[in-house]
Amino acid sequence: MQMSDTRQIAVPPSEVYAALLNPEMLKNCVPGAQEVTGSVEEGYEATVVQKVGPVKATFKGEVTITDLVPNTSMVIDGSGKGGAAGFAKGGAVVRLVEKDGGTELSYDVEAKVGGKLAQLGSRIIDGFAKKMADQFFENLQTSLERPAVADETGAEDAPAKKGWFGRSKG
Repeated sequence: MQMSDTRQIAVPPSEVYAALLNPEMLKNCVPGAQEVTGSVEEGYEATVVQKVGPVKATFKGEVTITDLVPNTSMVIDGSGKGGAAGFAKGGAVVRLVEKDGGTELSYDVEAKVGGKLAQLGSRIIDGFAKKMADQFFENLQTSLERPAVADETGAEDAPAKKGWFGRSKG
């Protein structure tokens, strides 16, 4: 399954690039992410809980970011195992171009699944993968464009993470 898209983000490419390398930002942007740890050099480990059709699973996996061209592009590869539910793996080529005072982010994603997930059929899987990619980049855009809100103590709130159906999770 392959897909591509482009979106305009109202911050410079350097901010988008830095955000894509930040494990805390990744945790805030990946739908269903429970934990993301690691670094660009060593790779990231992630735990993600997702429901695809009737199958709900906790995926544990690794993410690597390679072919880094500062403020311009990167390749993100990931794979995860969800126990009896099967596995998911995929990658994205992300490109950043300065445009209209912000960043035009474009991506090409390829994803594969196996096990029970693969039995759901390509329509369900393709739709789910598209929604996951769209939600990730929408969360990234929202987190970058929304000004940080300071409370009375001066601490900044973490960006709200939207769930599968757009409800805030805190």
